[in-house]
Amino acid sequence: MRVLVSDSIANKGVEMMHQAGIEVDVNTGLAPEELERSISGYHVIVVRSATKVRQPIIEAGKNLKLIVRAGVGLDNIDVEYAKSKGIEVMNTPAASSSAVAELTIGYLFALARRIPQTTASMRAGKWEKKKFKGSEIAGKTLGLVGYGRIGWLVAKKALVLGMDVIAYDPYVADPRGLKMEFVSLEELLQRADYISMHLPLTDETRDLIGGPQFEMMKDDVRIINCARGGTINEDALYEAIVSGKVAGAALDVYLQEPAQDNRLFELDEVIGSPHIGAATVEAQYRVSTEVAEKVIAFQAAFS
Repeated sequence: MRVLVSDSIANKGVEMMHQAGIEVDVNTGLAPEELERSISGYHVIVVRSATKVRQPIIEAGKNLKLIVRAGVGLDNIDVEYAKSKGIEVMNTPAASSSAVAELTIGYLFALARRIPQTTASMRAGKWEKKKFKGSEIAGKTLGLVGYGRIGWLVAKKALVLGMDVIAYDPYVADPRGLKMEFVSLEELLQRADYISMHLPLTDETRDLIGGPQFEMMKDDVRIINCARGGTINEDALYEAIVSGKVAGAALDVYLQEPAQDNRLFELDEVIGSPHIGAATVEAQYRVSTEVAEKVIAFQAAFS
C-alpha cells in the first residue's frame, strides 16, 4: 500500500507507517495539477487544510481507497463524491481539540484586556495606562455556537474561570456533566457578552452570523472564531465593529486563506492568527500518531 502525505504532519506518524511496512511519500506543497497527475499512484492520501481533495483529484485517483484528514474539519474534501467512488474518508477529531480550546480561552483574555493592542502601544514607546482599561471575564456570559468536543472543553474551562455558559447546537442536548444551559440561537445572541464559534462550515452554517444576527446582540459584545471561516459574514462583522456594536473580534480562521489582505485587520478592535488553532507540538504529535493508527488499521483490512 502506498501513502501520499501531501500536507506536513509530525515525523512520528510517518515513522509509525514506515515501521508497519507501508510505503510513504511526503510531498508537500503540490499544486492541484501536480497532485492530479500523481495521485493515481497512491492508495491513501493524508491531508491537513492546505490540500483540497476535490472531484478532479478524486477522479484521477484510480487506485485511491482512503483519504485521511489530519485534523477536525472535512470542508476541503468532497466527501460525498469520494464515498460514491468507494473511497473512505476519515479524520482525527479529538487529537487537536485541547489546543483549539486553549487558543479560544487565550483569546477571551486577550479581548478582555486588549493585550495585543497594549503590546503594540508599548512597542511604539507609549505609556497609555488610562486608554487600556479592561474588563473581567468572571461573571460574564459566554455563548458557544456549537457544542462538540471543542465547545465542551471551552465550556469546562470557562466555568472554572467564573463565567456563565450558554450554548446553541441543534444536534446536541447533553451538557456532559457541566452546569451550562442550551438556548436558541436568538437567545444566545441576546444574552452573551462573548460569543465563540465551534461548528464546521456547511451549507447550513455558512454566514450563520450576519447583519440580522449582529443586530440582536448586546452592545460591546466580543466575538471569537477558532472554528471555520465563512460561519461569520466578514462584511457584516466589519460593519458591526465600525458601528460600535461589536467591541472586539478574535479570529483564527477566515473565508479566504491566507487572509493577508483582509480589511478586518485595518481595525484596531480585531486581533488574529493564521489558522494556528491546532498548531501545538502536543496536538500535532497526537494528530500524526492517530493518522498513522488509522492508516495501519486500514492496511490490515486492505491486505
